[in-house]
Amino acid sequence: DQWPRMVVVTAAKVRPWALIPLAVIVVLDQLTKWLVVENLEPATAYPVIGDFARLYLIRNSGAAFSMGEDATIIFSIIQIIAVVVCVVLAFRVRNPWAIASVAMIGGGAAGNLIDRIFRYPGSLQGHVVDFVSIGNFAIFNVADSAITIGVVVYLVYALFIEPKQLKQQENEQQEVQGA
Repeated sequence: DQWPRMVVVTAAKVRPWALIPLAVIVVLDQLTKWLVVENLEPATAYPVIGDFARLYLIRNSGAAFSMGEDATIIFSIIQIIAVVVCVVLAFRVRNPWAIASVAMIGGGAAGNLIDRIFRYPGSLQGHVVDFVSIGNFAIFNVADSAITIGVVVYLVYALFIEPKQLKQQENEQQEVQGA
């Protein structure tokens, strides 16, 4: 038995927990975009909470805050990479914080990528449907919200929770070695 034992990964052992919420985010994003496109007139404000929160349908060829409107293909390529990375990570992550981050970032990227592929003018140059308008802030959608919240969740975990957990584990190891 000097040979290293091989670990066989079976379908029963692989549980891509992040794929389920990722898919839910994509469906929710596309459903809300479909409802908005079918029921709202473009560039018309529909107040939800006075003038502060409103639905306002626009088509965005750029990224956040409509920046980079001439770089739609570049944004599409970045979104393809993000989706692929998140799907791969979905098979590896086990921590609830990581699952949430991967699902939200991947789901948001996939939702906007679908717009880039299938909405006018198509071929990775499609315009993303944005419709949530809060105050004087940018107009955004469910996918944008998911990406933003996913990044915040990841940063909170990476900057605050994980270092605290690692320090606690280190202290416990030192106590065991000292005893």
